[in-house]
Amino acid sequence: MIYKVARQFLFSLPTETSHELALKAIDVAYSLRLTRCLLPELAAPVELMGLKFRNPVGLAAGLDKNGDHIDALGSLGFGFIEIGTVTPRPQPGNLKPRLFRLPQKQAIINRMGFNNKGVDHLVEQVKRSRYDGVLGINIGKNFDTPVEHALSDYLICLEKVYQHADYVVINISSPNTQGLRSLQYGESLDELLNGLKTAQKRLSDQHSKYVPLLVKIAPDLTTEEVAQIAGQFKKHEVDGVIATNTTLAREGVEHLPHGDEQGGLSGAPVFEKSTAVLKQLCDELAGAMPVIGVGGIVKGEQARAKQEAGAVLVQIYSGFIYQGPRLIATCVKAWGR
Repeated sequence: MIYKVARQFLFSLPTETSHELALKAIDVAYSLRLTRCLLPELAAPVELMGLKFRNPVGLAAGLDKNGDHIDALGSLGFGFIEIGTVTPRPQPGNLKPRLFRLPQKQAIINRMGFNNKGVDHLVEQVKRSRYDGVLGINIGKNFDTPVEHALSDYLICLEKVYQHADYVVINISSPNTQGLRSLQYGESLDELLNGLKTAQKRLSDQHSKYVPLLVKIAPDLTTEEVAQIAGQFKKHEVDGVIATNTTLAREGVEHLPHGDEQGGLSGAPVFEKSTAVLKQLCDELAGAMPVIGVGGIVKGEQARAKQEAGAVLVQIYSGFIYQGPRLIATCVKAWGR
């Protein structure tokens, strides 16, 4: 009830303003210890990739791009937190407006463009954090770095975040950075994964700590492309996959206000497409590596559906915006043991 009232107020504001205000409100609630009093401890531990997750429901990247709200978000009951996407250098992202709500479908369209304060700022925020759960860091390339030189940006970020992350996600699937999705294919993917896995081995030896390397893929892949990507992941022994990012498709929202805006669509309309890619990917991988399911979860049964499709963990973002922290609890409750 409290969240419904707060959401009504927040949704009356410009979208990015409400986003920033909501995060500040969570910070205040955390500082007053209200989150600890009002929200239950959701214990349903999952052990994976050498890590122990408090429960199988995490926060997807994008909500806290800079790591400015780690402790507060970590107090809401998530089993793990993922921050970013972060780039080597700070960048403002695309021009505003660039974030649009479609409340009739519990959906969001964004074309943010990796707006962030840069990897050095994020690392400092992680150092200051007192969060003791599993923390993932999602990394990308700067918009003005040519795609053929993308590996250098990912290596810069990986080098800087490695010892501060529990796992690192390679984002090559955002539709809002020109050319980024081309890194999901053929020689480009092969070169990227080879370079990153080589760096991972070096950093593991240097820091005496093995940090799993995951890749986040798009939902807009053909069955042939999913099979090819799965083959590359197995070849390079990637530690895990996150399926999926936002979609460029507009089925079911094209008639709505803002439904024709450019950018990635997330929320309820992406659930079927995302889950289909998830299932095929899990079938292709046949247990070679874990897959985290994300995309369109707005109720507990959908988290369970991701699990049945092969996901070992799930993440939420748009559903969290519409449903609030109670979605975490309903997803944990629906998760099969």
